[in-house]
Amino acid sequence: MRVLTALLTLLSTIGVRAATFELPPAEFDLFGAVQFVEAAQEETLLDIARRHDIGQEEILRANPAVDRWLPGAGARVVLPSRYVLPNAPHRGLILNLPEMRLYYFPEPGPDQRREVQTYPVSIGRMEWSTPLGETKLVSKQRNPSWRPPPSIRAEHAADGDPLPHVVPPGPDNPLGAYAMRLGIPGYLIHSTNKSYGVGMRVSHGCIRMLPEDIDLLFPQVPVGTAVRIINQPAKAGWHGGDLYLEVHPPLEEDRMSSAALRELAMLEIDQALFRRFGEIDAVAMERALHEQSGIPTVISR
Repeated sequence: MRVLTALLTLLSTIGVRAATFELPPAEFDLFGAVQFVEAAQEETLLDIARRHDIGQEEILRANPAVDRWLPGAGARVVLPSRYVLPNAPHRGLILNLPEMRLYYFPEPGPDQRREVQTYPVSIGRMEWSTPLGETKLVSKQRNPSWRPPPSIRAEHAADGDPLPHVVPPGPDNPLGAYAMRLGIPGYLIHSTNKSYGVGMRVSHGCIRMLPEDIDLLFPQVPVGTAVRIINQPAKAGWHGGDLYLEVHPPLEEDRMSSAALRELAMLEIDQALFRRFGEIDAVAMERALHEQSGIPTVISR
């Protein structure tokens, strides 16, 4: 019984720290590891994604041959839990829109190693896109009330679902239990009462997090933390002697052609090659650009 209790305690601790990784040395750009699990009977891919802190679109792209709703008992599921660091200063919060993933770089204390935390998020759908740019957190609130703007009230009214001017805290509040306001007026990082949408483009521009994720992040992030919202469908970086390319589908509104995506990826690759010489495997690079799986792929010879 004592052994079982100790094991459960250990597993609980691992779960709490699942989003936290030690930052790789300065010459490396990757962290985490691709993992594999077997689906249980009547378990969906979305159940597996939630349990392992993976977004919906992420797990679907990594498992194109697996049925979303009924993978089947014993089906092998890829967890795309390895990441190339965003090409941006590693401080504060970084949101990469095509990836639909948030990165947090906490300030280390004395004698502490630098860490990175990463969480799946939802972003604004095409007609309500989440804005790019640099800003900061200007306020934080537990159990917030929601005051839907006139544009959202009008949309709901047109759908026969009128909204009140103020939605109080509680299970019907789409902000959930936590809200962190950005310096960009009208935009928040917040929890949600519709967790199934995390990892998809479903919001009116705000950034939604799983309740269990923002429960971890909210107390750590002080008001004034820098927030950078970027658009990097392709990221390149080194690990050991290998150069990796991580590709996500570009945002629909960018209307990016295959040639434009290739050019964007080459800019990222050139920056990596400026730091260290390497020879590119053109076939591997083209495969990564075509599959857009979100999994870092070796593209060096």
